[in-house]
Amino acid sequence: MRSIWNGSIQFGLVSIPIKMYSGSEDRKLELDMLDKHDNARIRYKRVNEVTGEEVEWKDIVKGFKQDDKYIVLEKEDFENANMKKSKTIDIEEFIKESEVADVLFKKPYFLEPQKEGGKSYNLLRDALKKTKKLGVATFVMRQKEHLSLVGIYKDALVLHVIRFADEIRDPSDLKLPEAKVTKKEVDMAISLIEQYTTDFSFDKFKDVYNDQLMKIIKSKAKGKKSLAEKFESKPTPASDLMAQLKASLEKKKGKAS
Repeated sequence: MRSIWNGSIQFGLVSIPIKMYSGSEDRKLELDMLDKHDNARIRYKRVNEVTGEEVEWKDIVKGFKQDDKYIVLEKEDFENANMKKSKTIDIEEFIKESEVADVLFKKPYFLEPQKEGGKSYNLLRDALKKTKKLGVATFVMRQKEHLSLVGIYKDALVLHVIRFADEIRDPSDLKLPEAKVTKKEVDMAISLIEQYTTDFSFDKFKDVYNDQLMKIIKSKAKGKKSLAEKFESKPTPASDLMAQLKASLEKKKGKAS
C-alpha cells in the first residue's frame, strides 16, 4: 500500500508520527463512455475557454474568483492556511462509541506508526480499546479540513472521516408517513428482529453485483444475450402486516430447524 498522508496524531502532549493509508477500495468496474454509433471512446479534455486549446495538467492552477478576476492559489498557500492541521491529526476530545450515528461515517483510513512512534501508538490503541471510546480529531488533507474519529480495527488505529454538522441535510424536509402501528405489530416486528439478530461478520457479505455484471459482459462478448431475472418489489399493504410478520417468523423458524 502507498501512504496518502504523512504527519502525526496528537492527544494531549503525546505526539505519534504516522502514515495514513486508505482503508477501503472501490470495486466498481471501470467502464468507458462510448459513442453509440461507432463505439469510439469519449475523451475528456481540459480546454482553455478563451483559446479553445487543450491545457496540460502541469499548467493548471487553482483560483478563487473575486469580483471580475481570479486570485491564484499555490500549493504553499493551502498548506499555510493552517500549517498545524496540514501536518497533525489533533485529537480534541473523546466520546463513547455508542454516541456516534452511522450516517456520519464517510471513509476509513488506516494509521501506521513511523520510526520511534511504536510505543506511543500502542499506548493510544490500547487505551482506546479498554475505554471503548473514540478520539474526535480535525486535520487538513487535499486542501480541505476534515472532522474525524480515531478508533481501533483489528489492532490497528483507524481514522474515520466523518461529516460536519452542516453537511447533513435536515430529515424534517422528508414527507414521513403518519400511519399508526399497533403494539401487537411492534412486538411481532421485535420478535422478528430478535430472530434475525446474530454476531456480525464481514465474511458473510460479498459484493456480488460486480461479479454478476462481469458475467453479463463475458456473455455479451460471446454474442449471447444476457437474461435478466424478473423481480418486482410490491409494498406490503397495511392490512396485511401481521400476516406477513407471522409468515416471516415461521419461515425463519423453518430454516433454523
